[in-house]
Amino acid sequence: MPQSVTDQTLQSLADWWRAMGVDVTLPAAGPAATDGPPGLPAAPAEGPGPLKPRRSARAAISPEAHIETARQLSTSAADMMALKAAIEGFDGCPLKELCDRTVVFDGVIGAPVMVIGEGPGEQEDMTGRPFVGKAGQLLDKMLSAIGLDRKTNAFITNVNYWRPPDNRNPEPEELAICRPFVERMVDLNQPKLILAMGGVAAKSLLETRTGIMRLRGHEAVFTTPAGTSVPLIPMFHPAYLLRRPQDKSRSWRDLLLAKARLEALGVIL
Repeated sequence: MPQSVTDQTLQSLADWWRAMGVDVTLPAAGPAATDGPPGLPAAPAEGPGPLKPRRSARAAISPEAHIETARQLSTSAADMMALKAAIEGFDGCPLKELCDRTVVFDGVIGAPVMVIGEGPGEQEDMTGRPFVGKAGQLLDKMLSAIGLDRKTNAFITNVNYWRPPDNRNPEPEELAICRPFVERMVDLNQPKLILAMGGVAAKSLLETRTGIMRLRGHEAVFTTPAGTSVPLIPMFHPAYLLRRPQDKSRSWRDLLLAKARLEALGVIL
């Protein structure tokens, strides 16, 4: 009767040890033989191998599929609150797994000015509201200087709704997944003017590689796939101004540019 695979393995091991000058004796064949001969390591137990880390359901789907899902969800949102609920329930962005809250918007829905930043930071992730930390406090002062306030005539959001690890910039894939929501938000709000705060927001919205130093000081146009076109003024991010206060004079000129554009559009602040 042929030996089992385990018995054959033990016999080969014993032969190898004997060739090395070690005297070993195999036990009688049977169930106990799986324990191995005296002086030899026990034979490994048969069974499934080590478990491999499971990929999340999100990771198993391509970024293009997530973008399409975001596009379908955003298109089906009839108003801002429905869009907010769609964003909060969306699991397609990898950043969502790494933060505490989804940060969608703050301010007045339908306000004439839409402020768009790059994404939440630590304080925003804690509160669920955009621009509430030190940068947010500076933003409020900047807006107030030209008659804007998030409580009366400004709407504030970001190009990304989840805090990146260590406050790094969002990756292109992460921004692309969020973009359908951003575009739908502009369609629903119909702002008169967009203020793009910082290079990440400005470059993402305008789909350009040109840096903020060259973009600021000039008006551009943001157009959605649905056909909504809104004047856009790129500006330094308030967090940048906290690090480099010497550039506040440039931001003041940008604010005056925004105020003049609103006046030309007939917006009374």
